[in-house]
Amino acid sequence: MTAQPTTRTAPGPAPSTPGVTTAPPRPGLAFLAVLRRDLYVTVRELPSFLAQTLIQPFFFLLVFVTVLGRTGLVSPEYGSIMLPGLIALNAMFGALQAVTLPLVFELSWTREIDDRLLAPMPVWAVAVEKVVFAAGRGLLASLLMVPIGVVMVHVDWPASGLLPAFLMVVLGALLGGAMGLTIGTAVPPRRINILFAVIFTPLLFTGSVQYPWPTLSDLRWFQVLSALNPLTYVSEGIRASLVPAVPHMPLWVCVVVPVAAIALFTLLGIRGFLRRALD
Repeated sequence: MTAQPTTRTAPGPAPSTPGVTTAPPRPGLAFLAVLRRDLYVTVRELPSFLAQTLIQPFFFLLVFVTVLGRTGLVSPEYGSIMLPGLIALNAMFGALQAVTLPLVFELSWTREIDDRLLAPMPVWAVAVEKVVFAAGRGLLASLLMVPIGVVMVHVDWPASGLLPAFLMVVLGALLGGAMGLTIGTAVPPRRINILFAVIFTPLLFTGSVQYPWPTLSDLRWFQVLSALNPLTYVSEGIRASLVPAVPHMPLWVCVVVPVAAIALFTLLGIRGFLRRALD
C-alpha cells in the first residue's frame, strides 16, 4: 500500500451554506463593542473610581489652600492658581492610571489581553482603544474635580476661557492615556513596584500643578526640569485659559507640545503593545 502525498494549502474562506450569507467583520463595530465593555466595567466600579481620582486632589486643596490659607502661610489667591493645576493632574493621571497598571497585568500574569486580541479588529486598534478608554476616564475625573474645587476655592473664571480650558483637558487626558500605554508596555511585571516612586511621583511634583512655570525663573534648573514634564504644558494651558492674569506660558505652546507628545507616545505605545501582545 503506497502512502498518498499530502499537500498543504493556504487557509481559504470557510465554505458557505447555500442561501446563507456571512457578514464580513467590521473593525469599527468591534472597536466600539470593546470600548462599551470597558465603560460598563467602569460604571460597575464607580465607587472605587471616584475614590481613586478625587481623594488625592481633594486633600491637596484641603491642606494647601484651606489649612495653610487659614494659617497665613499661603496667600488667599493661591487656590485659584492651584485649582487649574489639579484639574490638569486629574485629566492626565486619571487616564495614565487607567491603562498602565491594568496593562502590566494583562500582558503578563493574567494574559487577559488574549481575549481582546480575538476581536475582529487589528491588533494596533486594541492599543488605540485602551488610549481612548483611558482618556475618557481622565476626562471624567477632571470634570468631577471642578465642582469640588469651586466649592473649596473662590473662582472667577472668564466665560471665554472655558472652551480653551476644556480642549486642554481633552489633550491632557489623551496624553495620559498615550503615556500610560507606553509605560504599561515598557515596564516588566517584576518592576511594577517602582512605578510610583520612579515615574508617578516625579511627574506629580514637576508638572507645574502647584506653581506657575514662569515664576521659577530664579530656580533655573527646576524650571528646565519642569519643562521636560508634559504635564507642565497641560497645567499651564488650563491656567492660561481660566486665570489669564497669572504668569503663564503662551497658549499655543501649551497646545503644540501636548499634541506632539500624544503622537510620540501613541506610536511608542503601539510599538510596545505589538511586541508584548504578540510575544
